[in-house]
Amino acid sequence: MTMDADERRLAKRLSVAGAIVTISSDEATLVSGEPKAQRCRVAVSVAAVRGLLARGALEGAGDAGCYRLSPAGRLMLRRMLAGGDLAAQHQDRTTAVITMAGERRAVTVNRGESPLAWLRARKGRDGQPLIDAAAFDAGERLRTDFTRGQMMPSVTASWNPAASGARGSGHAGGVAELTDAALAARLRVGRAVECLGPELAGAVVDFCCFLKGIDQIESERGWPQRSAKLVIRLGLSALARHYGLAGEAVGRERRRIV
Repeated sequence: MTMDADERRLAKRLSVAGAIVTISSDEATLVSGEPKAQRCRVAVSVAAVRGLLARGALEGAGDAGCYRLSPAGRLMLRRMLAGGDLAAQHQDRTTAVITMAGERRAVTVNRGESPLAWLRARKGRDGQPLIDAAAFDAGERLRTDFTRGQMMPSVTASWNPAASGARGSGHAGGVAELTDAALAARLRVGRAVECLGPELAGAVVDFCCFLKGIDQIESERGWPQRSAKLVIRLGLSALARHYGLAGEAVGRERRRIV
């Protein structure tokens, strides 16, 4: 049995982080927004709340009569929004705007797949995103070049884009077999990694290109908790400057990269 229009509308509004709904015998209120002192309160349909409760789409949110969207409710909502797209039903998709070749483009990102999108969605104690749009764009650009350059997984052996083909043009995957576009992408990755230096490059590439999570990076390197997040944030800021996406870009990468 599918959600009716009021239930769908309420489920969408409850999918925003921190949103809850309160219900009494004769009224229901949607509470959303941050910080708490500035939260917005809007009357919603009591029937819609009860309908979502009956479907298991809501779960308790602390106080009696307070509810938030449950994991089952989020899955129902994703299925509804997917409109029959089976892959999308199992993904936490969002739309992001990135800058490529001087053009701003809207792209669909699976938050469950992309650690970078996950980090962009998180906020610090000041309520601001942990990374800004320039850092996010820089990470996406690095990942795009990494993919275009066909650098998985041989890139782990050498960061020199020419070295991967130095064994001879007769070997599969050698430089001689790359298109001009793929080779150019490898060169851009090589310059980006050189700019980051050994202190930042490994963690940033693992995070953006190999899609490793914060916990995995810390575990593999024996780093203390939360240290990888700091290293990655510093690395993405440096990468944004390298690509000319930040206000303090220096050197030849100030020019647009195509």
